[in-house]
Amino acid sequence: MANLWGKTYSRLELLRRIGDLRQVAGVTPFELTDGPEQGVRAVRMYNAAGLDFTVLPDRGLGIVHLGYQGAQLSYLSGVGMVHPAFTYPFGLGWLRTWPVGFLTTCGLTYVGSPGSDNGEEQGLHGRVGSLPAGNVHWGETWQGEDCTLWLEGTLRETAVFGDNIRFTRRFSISIGGSSLRIDDRIENLGFSPAPHMFLQHFNLGFPLVDASTRLELGACTTVPRDERASQGLGQCCEFSAPQAGYSEQVFYHDLKQDSQGMVEVRLVNPAFDSQGGLGISWRYAKQDYPILVEWKMMGEGMYVVGVEPANCHVSGRAWEREHGDLQILQPQEVRTYSLEIGIFRTF
Repeated sequence: MANLWGKTYSRLELLRRIGDLRQVAGVTPFELTDGPEQGVRAVRMYNAAGLDFTVLPDRGLGIVHLGYQGAQLSYLSGVGMVHPAFTYPFGLGWLRTWPVGFLTTCGLTYVGSPGSDNGEEQGLHGRVGSLPAGNVHWGETWQGEDCTLWLEGTLRETAVFGDNIRFTRRFSISIGGSSLRIDDRIENLGFSPAPHMFLQHFNLGFPLVDASTRLELGACTTVPRDERASQGLGQCCEFSAPQAGYSEQVFYHDLKQDSQGMVEVRLVNPAFDSQGGLGISWRYAKQDYPILVEWKMMGEGMYVVGVEPANCHVSGRAWEREHGDLQILQPQEVRTYSLEIGIFRTF
């Protein structure tokens, strides 16, 4: 049954009232047409609960806009949704074409600061976030009285004489729910072991992020990335108004899993508006993402909180290898990852 605007409808009752499902929920493709964004493919997904987000197949199947009941929750940089043809993958060049947005996926063989590993130069956060997807398709699936809208695409991170990794992503939402599911499948199609670093870079901004916002982690152990983060360790889950001259801080959280092996993270602003609070949650398997990276950036104009489930740290592949933490995809190995993201009001 579909719960829409406080009323429950069977499939037949709903279809009797509309001429097209897009009247209440839909998946709509479009293309950007101006400046460095020209030619970028985008897909909007929305539903009757007020969940509304835009996926960029040409930017690693990331999500740029994420709105809920009229409020934009993601942080957007002034860079815009730049076409992948302008990507500069070396050093910090990634930052020149990063829209930020709600979700940028980092990896698949490299995550973190620019560096060199076994003679291979790697740019910030790897290649996947700037790769265009193929076989992009979408639809609606009814199972009894319930309807799911979905979007799926596939991309390859590969090179002649190099790694050969296939990445498939599927988004799914119900027509009346306030949650989003992301299912990822990563395959080593090659015949040699490949390094595997994978991080989901979720980026939240104003109005969800404000001085009243808190990061709720439950039981965990937290380690600062560096000395600068050490100075803010006691306030790592608290936020402030924008500060002049603020320098980013990064923390690693080791969350305690529940009896099902799951963890949940919540970012909540209890004073969101006159009606109460607003929050967003992530629920996922601890074994998939053993590290939660927090990126705290309270600067003027650069006012964003990164919530980043990961299988690695963000100091680069050489650092990961030296510390014995580098994960490896064996030839023909397949790994799957799932995330449940929910948006909720608190009263």
